[in-house]
Formats: sequence, structure tokens, C-alpha cells
Amino acid sequence: MIKIIFEDDSIVVIGKPASIAVQTKKLAEEDAESFLRKHLKAEGAVPKDGYPAPITRLDQPVEGLVLFAKTKEAAANLTRQLNEHSMKKIYRAEIYGSFESIPRGTLRDRLLKDGKTNTSRVVLPGECGYADGKEASLNYEETAPGVLRIELITGRHHQIRVQLASAGHPILGDLKYGTAESKEESDRRGIARLMLTAEELHFNHPKTGERVKFLYAE
Repeated sequence: MIKIIFEDDSIVVIGKPASIAVQTKKLAEEDAESFLRKHLKAEGAVPKDGYPAPITRLDQPVEGLVLFAKTKEAAANLTRQLNEHSMKKIYRAEIYGSFESIPRGTLRDRLLKDGKTNTSRVVLPGECGYADGKEASLNYEETAPGVLRIELITGRHHQIRVQLASAGHPILGDLKYGTAESKEESDRRGIARLMLTAEELHFNHPKTGERVKFLYAE
């Protein structure tokens, strides 16, 4: 069930479960965007065309915080913060194995998206498609064996999932990028979803300029 964590006349912050998309073109499937439009109408507000608009996005299997702008002005302000990397996005991931030898660090890769298969992969210098790849980086800290706190620096397609899998530590419950070993471990532990959660959002409120922080609680 979608939870509204915060709402004012400029923004809405929601908690999205893993089973719901932020946006979808499937008419029979409700997404977070259509949920918010119905919510605003029920409250007596008339959603403007194109709003509320998602500023942050999560893959459908990922749960956690999603930020929406309710006005054109808020969307422009928040998008600028996103592009300038002043908006902080923190995730929690449970992974296969451990970064025990390097418990804190930065992963930097070049990712190439395949639209036909809806997947991305790491490409190395000299490989086909390297010039078309996009730089991707994240900071991680292993807070417990196999548990990471991740600060996402860039926002590429499936970025966290791809980079961790490429580093040899796929996220548990990841059917798309997991290995036979990580899938076996997920089955053994009874994990039925992708163990990746958007836990924190930090940004400057687009109207007041105040630095705000939101936390996700399941």
C-alpha cells in the first residue's frame, strides 16, 4: 500500500511498496502517479496537467521513498538539485557475500543500456559500446556483513543492481542480475523480493529553501 509521508502545496513524498510502479502505461495497473492524482481529487484539489510529477524514480521491484513535485516551479527547482547532485539519495541493500576487505568505498563504472531487453551492463575500455556508455558512481558502506548503506551519486538505469552485480555482490532477491549462487542464497533465506530500499531523501525545499530530510519506514 502506498503511504503519503509528507505533503504540502509544493511536494509530495510517498513510501512505495515493491509491487507498484512509479509510472506505467498499463491501463489496468495502478501506479504511484495515478494514486496521487486520485488522492488530490479526493481532497478537492484539481491536479494540473502533468502534475504531480515524479522527481526521483524507483524500479518497480524497489521499495522506498519517491519524491513528486506538485507544480512546475517545484519540479524545475528539484530537477536542478538532482542534476547538480545536491539532493542526497540513500539506499539500503542486502547483498550476496561481503565487501569485508574494503568495507567502504566508491564504485565507478560505465553503463550501457539495452532497450530491447530492458537491462544495463558494465562496459570496459575497448569493448563494443563503451563510447555510448554513461558514467555511473555510488558510495557504499558495509554497516553489517552483507548489508550496505549506499549513496547514489548518478542515477542510471538499474545502476545499483548492475554495479553491485559487476562487483561480485548482487543484491539478494534480484532475479534479473543475480547469479545462480545469489539466487540460491535468496531461496535458502526465503527472500521473495529485491532487497533494495530507498531509505533517505535529503534536499532543499523548493519553496522555503530549508534543508529537509525524509526517512522510509516499512
